[in-house]
Amino acid sequence: MRVIAKSTLKKFWEQPAYSDAKNPLESWYEETVKSLWLLPQDVKIQYGNASICGNNRVVFNIGGNKYRLVVEIQYRAGIVWVKFIGTHTQYDKINVENVNEY
Repeated sequence: MRVIAKSTLKKFWEQPAYSDAKNPLESWYEETVKSLWLLPQDVKIQYGNASICGNNRVVFNIGGNKYRLVVEIQYRAGIVWVKFIGTHTQYDKINVENVNEY
């Protein structure tokens, strides 16, 4: 899969308050670029705790469930767009299906 954009993840973990997200986000990124997800079920096989939502959105728990990562996946094109990364409190304030923070 092609992830757009790693720079968004990096911008998040470079903030001092979120520096502990660096290793989990890098791991997620490396695993994702090596993946081939053709259907939402493929994501669930690899990430059992991922939440499949409407509008091609998927929510991943990052860093022992400390952070939430929302992506939009275009399965046919093999593209994963980062739409949101934040804490649970920040996540609770968004609408997963239309967030486009980045």
